[in-house]
Amino acid sequence: MHQSKILAQWSRLGQWPFGPWLFSKLMGVAVPYAASIDARVELLAAGHARVRLHDRRAVRNHLRSIHAAALAHLAEMTANLALSTRQPDDARWIVTGMETHLLKKARGPIRAETTLPAVDWSQAQELVGHVTLHDAHNDIVMTATQRWKIGTVVA
Repeated sequence: MHQSKILAQWSRLGQWPFGPWLFSKLMGVAVPYAASIDARVELLAAGHARVRLHDRRAVRNHLRSIHAAALAHLAEMTANLALSTRQPDDARWIVTGMETHLLKKARGPIRAETTLPAVDWSQAQELVGHVTLHDAHNDIVMTATQRWKIGTVVA
């Protein structure tokens, strides 16, 4: 079975003490907007991603909780990472929509997690994924549904 490029990079860096931190920083270089929330990738496997956002002033709103936009960005980043682990070299995807539901104020570290099934990339299609964001008490603070258009690269 073919391993995606992003999963191969995670596997290489993950064996080093600061590998997950470095991987997260390199994501911010590759996708500059991802650097804006300074999230940390904790786990990456085929179709699965877990990313943590630390509560700090830069991501807070006027209510001293984490801003909804930062949470939505965390959800998008997590979903896109999970999808990227399933992506073959001759495929591509683009986000076409996202829906979020805030369930409570987000304070403290937030953990976003998603699992996506195996994907048939040979046919252009819409794919839907779900992300759940939990606080330190394991309470759900947000759920997100993301949509992508996926398919093979057309020459």
